[in-house]
Amino acid sequence: MDISKKQTHNENDRVTKAAGVVGAATLLSRIFGFVRDVVIAWFFGAGLTSDAFFVAFRIPNLLRRLFAEGSLSVAFIPVFTETLTNQGKDEAFEMARSAVRLLSVLLVVVAIAGIILSPLIIRIIAPGFTDEPEKMSITIFLTRLMFPYIFFIGMVALSMGILNVLGHFAAPALAPVFLNISIIGSVFLISPHMKEPVTGLAIGVVIGGILQLGLQVPFLVKKGFYFWQKAKIFHPGLKKIGWLMVPTIFGAAVYQINILVGTLLASLLPEGSVSYLYYADRLVQFPLGIFAIATATAVLPSISRQAAKNDLEAVQDTFAYAMNLVFFITIPAMVGLIVLREPIVSLLFKRGAFDAKTTHLTAYALLYYSVGLWAFSGVRIVVSTFYALQDTKTPVRMAVISVCANIILGIVLMGPLKHGGLALATSLASMLNLGLLVWALRAKLGMIGLKKIMASVYKTVICSVFMGAAVWATARFVIPSEGKSLMGLFFGLVGSIIVGLILYGSFSFLLKSQELEKIVAMARKEKNKA
Repeated sequence: MDISKKQTHNENDRVTKAAGVVGAATLLSRIFGFVRDVVIAWFFGAGLTSDAFFVAFRIPNLLRRLFAEGSLSVAFIPVFTETLTNQGKDEAFEMARSAVRLLSVLLVVVAIAGIILSPLIIRIIAPGFTDEPEKMSITIFLTRLMFPYIFFIGMVALSMGILNVLGHFAAPALAPVFLNISIIGSVFLISPHMKEPVTGLAIGVVIGGILQLGLQVPFLVKKGFYFWQKAKIFHPGLKKIGWLMVPTIFGAAVYQINILVGTLLASLLPEGSVSYLYYADRLVQFPLGIFAIATATAVLPSISRQAAKNDLEAVQDTFAYAMNLVFFITIPAMVGLIVLREPIVSLLFKRGAFDAKTTHLTAYALLYYSVGLWAFSGVRIVVSTFYALQDTKTPVRMAVISVCANIILGIVLMGPLKHGGLALATSLASMLNLGLLVWALRAKLGMIGLKKIMASVYKTVICSVFMGAAVWATARFVIPSEGKSLMGLFFGLVGSIIVGLILYGSFSFLLKSQELEKIVAMARKEKNKA
């Protein structure tokens, strides 16, 4: 094996290991996230106050993805990596400290502006609420209460960029656990003492932001990075980050923008539609976060290092490897969600104010979100590759087309399919976005391993179809359609999932899946180290 191939192999190992660390931490976060959603569903159901909270929460959450996890991370990591590679650690840390100071000022301004402009923002985001003064008033109040969250999560995102480039992935990935624990605690400890109980959720969000930032500090100090050391308010490297960040504000978060469009249109549908889409989106976010976002998080520093060395052949290989790894996991996850959508929603949410009708309507939305899971996942990898190459304009152009398509499709499909049409529009728009991005990346890099990717996807689809058929048959046998007890539903669902995992692994082994071989090899390597 020559030096170039060995380095690429080592980067692929880094991606797999880092994705495993982030995925495991994200799994824990998602578990607490579902506990959070179960608790919210139990106490608030799907109605006026839950709709108000979810709309209000989407605004700081969208800003988090646009400015923090989205544009800030993907603009900062390539420049920080380039500085670290070419100019050394001291200069890179100097730039990072300058970024901390400048970002702090900008985030305070954004938070204050958001508090002042909340009524206008809500009228734009949820125009259907204007006809209901009580819902409008609650939503504005909750939005104002939660806007300071953007300051803390913005600083968390910058900390994540620094730590990820330095090889530490666990603490940033574990941060959302603290948010979920804070919100869960707020339901039991704060909401009962509030005149309007849903206010407790908003307070929990802000407390969660503070806790997330606090988690990062010890790990930054351990890596030798100190916030309090002197630094210029403006480092030359920040200009480059700024130029990269401006277009990524839109391009990096096209999925979230499409979700927001769905929320806007859903506010025009019958009450509860916003909540159905929210709960369904949360379920799709489970595999998306654990596998796709984890892999995208892991691959960005690796491809940034390769790009800094101008090793485009290595970039192509790492990109193809990441795409194959993501599709190997998310395609069967998509099939599983489609087949088991109703029992999954029923097990997780059907209790208290979350009744049978709400369960069915949420599962209906989940069906249409699920068909786009593979596209949501692929987009994350392709966009990360563009940003590692410091190309931010191409994702923006494709994102504009995707958002326009989502709006048109949403308006067309919400008539016959109601909220399900909005979910389907988001999926179709993401498929279009992925196709355009791959086409543009091929034009930029030439051969990007499409034949290798398609060969892997072909095997994955075959294995997933057979797995899906078996899981469907198993579920019909072990999950009765009527009279499901909670424990019976739990064991039936777990049994169906186990059958699916065993069969998918077996089919993949028979078809000699390279992704399965790589995952098994890495697991054995880590076991031997332990």
